[in-house]
Amino acid sequence: MALQTDLERLQSAWRALAGDGKGDGWHTIPIELGGPCRLLAGRHFPGDEEAVLVGFNSVRMPPDSQFPQGRGFRVEKVRHEIPGGIQAWVSLSRQSSGSLDMFARMAEDVICILRARDHASDETVFQLFLGRIKAWQEFMERGKDDVLGPEAEVGLFGELLVLKMILEALGSPIIALESWNGPLDGLQDFLIGTGAIEVKSTVAVNGFPANIVSLEQLDASLVQPLFLAGIRLSLDVSGKTLPEVIAELSGILSDEAAVQGMFENLVLRAGFLWAFSDSYKRRFNHTGTMIVPVGKNFPKLTRDNVDIAIRKARYELDLDLVTVSDIGLNRALEELGAI
Repeated sequence: MALQTDLERLQSAWRALAGDGKGDGWHTIPIELGGPCRLLAGRHFPGDEEAVLVGFNSVRMPPDSQFPQGRGFRVEKVRHEIPGGIQAWVSLSRQSSGSLDMFARMAEDVICILRARDHASDETVFQLFLGRIKAWQEFMERGKDDVLGPEAEVGLFGELLVLKMILEALGSPIIALESWNGPLDGLQDFLIGTGAIEVKSTVAVNGFPANIVSLEQLDASLVQPLFLAGIRLSLDVSGKTLPEVIAELSGILSDEAAVQGMFENLVLRAGFLWAFSDSYKRRFNHTGTMIVPVGKNFPKLTRDNVDIAIRKARYELDLDLVTVSDIGLNRALEELGAI
């Protein structure tokens, strides 16, 4: 008999508790009670909302106003006594307006993240819990699809390759992750040192089409120095899928739970959900990288060189036709003052 997944266990527990409202308060079923992470599936009556409760023995709870709230869910301190001797419980509950399917996916994801940190302290686990909920809040507010489209998949794959290269060059996971601005809808994908790096990726066989999304994206007068990283990929059965690259980077960062959690939250904000990892079938080989400075000789449209009547513009640039020399990542990082 196959073991139940976390999602199946949650759904089974919620069904068992449904309509069991014998008085107000929490009705719960244990999911896991060992280590610093204590987990209960629950419903709160009289509302009968599905919830996951997480227990902590040694953390300082923030004020209610500092707990993240989002579309279709809420997070709050549990004020009713829960048997078992745990000092404090926090609930993640579905609101009546929220999708049960999406909430269940969110709850499953949070459980997986917390369980993977069972060696960490209560305080670290608590911060990971809040950070993951905030990442989900951001994901839901942006209205992202469950699965990235083909272009977004290629774009994230390329950003992850550059992130890995920066991490290896700097030797500092925190600095590398704090510089990654793409998942936050930044104008450029990496804000590092005194300037920025914008990443463009392609699987095109002929040419290197790069979509420039605004007049500001390659405007070096707004951020200096500014570099463009071109990542060329090929579709190949011997290559790696997007989930494999994410898992590889997560493993590299696994020595520090907080750093690993920060990475996984950024990946979620970028639109990647582990629950749908099987949807990413394409395998990519990294076949080339170019790092070029975006200076006066770089072909671009900016507010300084278009008519004032042009308010907005999106355009396609062929990086194969750009004559500016590739200087490599290390040189770019030196000019950025990062190394």
